[in-house]
Amino acid sequence: MAGRRTGQADDSERPVLVWFRDDLRLADHPALHAAASAGTVAALYVLDPAQGGGAQMWWLHHSLDAFARDLARHGVRLILRRGRAGDIVPEVAKSVGAASVQAIVSPLPWLREADRGVGARLEVPLQLHVGGSLVDLSQVRAGSGRPYTVYSPFARAILKSGPPPAPLPVPVLRAAEVGAVASDQLDDWGLLPKRPDWAGGLRGMWTPGERGAAARLEAFLEDGLEGYDRARDMAGDENGTSHLSPHLRWGEISPRQVWHALGDRQGSDAQRFRAELLWRDFAANLLMQRPELPERALRAEFERLPWRRDAGALADWQRGRSGIPIVDAGMRQLWHTGWMHNRVRMIVASWLTKHLLIDWRGGAAWFLDTLVDGDLASNSANWQWVAGCGTEAQPFFRIFNPLTQARKFDADGAYVREWVPELAKLPDRWLHQPWAAPEAVLGAAGVRLGEDYPRPAIGLDEGRNRALAAFGRHVKGHARAAAA
Repeated sequence: MAGRRTGQADDSERPVLVWFRDDLRLADHPALHAAASAGTVAALYVLDPAQGGGAQMWWLHHSLDAFARDLARHGVRLILRRGRAGDIVPEVAKSVGAASVQAIVSPLPWLREADRGVGARLEVPLQLHVGGSLVDLSQVRAGSGRPYTVYSPFARAILKSGPPPAPLPVPVLRAAEVGAVASDQLDDWGLLPKRPDWAGGLRGMWTPGERGAAARLEAFLEDGLEGYDRARDMAGDENGTSHLSPHLRWGEISPRQVWHALGDRQGSDAQRFRAELLWRDFAANLLMQRPELPERALRAEFERLPWRRDAGALADWQRGRSGIPIVDAGMRQLWHTGWMHNRVRMIVASWLTKHLLIDWRGGAAWFLDTLVDGDLASNSANWQWVAGCGTEAQPFFRIFNPLTQARKFDADGAYVREWVPELAKLPDRWLHQPWAAPEAVLGAAGVRLGEDYPRPAIGLDEGRNRALAAFGRHVKGHARAAAA
């Protein structure tokens, strides 16, 4: 069998093992291309227990199912194993008689650690390829040779170097014979919810897999790109964003494919969309340089900020019962669909970290548990940006006013009315601030504050002033201590 050659066999006759991670696609896959060029192909996916929350595992199940079917059309069987990659990858490589193991570089700390462990234990080369980013992030450096920690110069450096490499086509695959190699059954991994089955909204909105990603991209280019620069902030605009984020998160489509699909479009809409791809690379670059990004404030003065410990307020925020309609709409959309509009993500994060003074890490963890696009790098960088503690964070005194944000980005109230239906009959004037509505207006709309819909835990001005005082005292105190 091709997978059981002796050690004396020429490498061109031996299989090459492709270790798939967050790159579940056939097109523009440099590791798969390298394997196909070198010999017959064996395919492996290892489930790491640290991979993600429930919504991500729902997506992963369906993405793996679609990917296994796509590989099978080329005669390649996807080997599924669960456990420590450091043990499993060398074992499978030996079982198939692999001449090498090919994989795509990942910014995730546990995968980078796994790469080191696998490389140390393998008896054949482990070759890593750039495929999850627009460019080789290890080569994006400032004039000093240091990595960038600020987005704008990082983006300029990439743009200055010219377009990213063109995406690769699906290679011609020759399958290795791996029938004797043990593989788990996907259903046995238990990635799907059962009791209760909370995934109905996810099933209604998403089609995981490479084909679903291609369809999303095509639909966005046809119906969403024009006007994107303005519409991307409008919470109720269904076509205002691409909805590609989970497909990019799981590597069902590459950023290079998306970039080049824009062609030579140069208007503000295309430029703004490219900027989102560049920000994604910036976050990945930041995580690679600072693997503590998900767990520690990158600005040291924020690490000891006296956050409030309020489990009740955190739970109300998570359930969409904060008393702030635009916040609750976002949190309910998240729970129902596994996704939230990007503008609303900033609003809900600001409310939690500024008005409620709850640690950003609690919010980031909830997002990772409930988002289908829970990208560790982008999620962590975005939360640190809002909280004011990242390398390029907004100033601590910039606090989103959720009422102003709602009036600007949900002016007709369509978004709040969809996700907070108990307020749907309120007039536009009061929809975003039911706490200020006259009793007669509330009664006519069938709203009983404190019963049908909660009152806010804190007033907008009171919360803002409390945050300014708390952040200001801490930051100034840290500055004095550093100068002493």
